[in-house]
Amino acid sequence: MKKLFWKILGGLALALGLIGVVLPVVPTTPFIILGAFAFARGSPKMARMLENHRIFGPIIVEWRQHGAIAPKFKALAIGMMAVAFGGSVIANLAPVILLVQAVCMSGAAIFILSRPSGTE
Repeated sequence: MKKLFWKILGGLALALGLIGVVLPVVPTTPFIILGAFAFARGSPKMARMLENHRIFGPIIVEWRQHGAIAPKFKALAIGMMAVAFGGSVIANLAPVILLVQAVCMSGAAIFILSRPSGTE
């Protein structure tokens, strides 16, 4: 039962991370790291797949070894959040939506920027 829980959590985290690749409002890196953490406990095969992935693998390795996010991934995440927020402003979304978006993105940005920088 525990393995099933970790597999489901890993799958959900990976799905959210993949959504974050195309939707800048959703941060990719934290969800990929969570997916790797969960799969390591529930599905070693999926964990290895993520660790060997050409894009996500380095993120996971940096996190596991140093608790770090590489500067290029930090810049990409912050840049994508800024573009998404700018698009929301240009689209003239309701102020309450902009406020919620700004609070969520600020929280994600603070988390990302407060992590040590990796070597990649």
